[in-house]
Amino acid sequence: QLQASGGGLVQAGDSLRLSCRIHGRTIVTLIIGWFRQAPGKEREFVAAIPRSGRAEYADALNARFTISRDVTKNTVSLQMDSLSPEDTAVYYCAADQTAYGDPRRRGSYDYWGQGTQVTVSS
Repeated sequence: QLQASGGGLVQAGDSLRLSCRIHGRTIVTLIIGWFRQAPGKEREFVAAIPRSGRAEYADALNARFTISRDVTKNTVSLQMDSLSPEDTAVYYCAADQTAYGDPRRRGSYDYWGQGTQVTVSS
């Protein structure tokens, strides 16, 4: 089970930190990814952290986002800086229990959180 939180309404240029709490498995045994879906668009890859801890990011983010994990809390966070209205979307965290899939592909993930809304006003 994955529980996402931290979304909200912010202004352009602000920062926001999302959290994904994982229940039932230790996060170091999983690939945890963040995806987002804007209205009328497909769900797209944002960032992922595999078992190795070496993070991957969507190229279009221009290094504004940082994914990290806290093993003691079994939580993966997504720090989002310099937000723009184009970042407005529902953000989902997901888990690949095999930990061998392509972290950039939606189909690699077995479990999804409920999503948290991020709205960035101009």
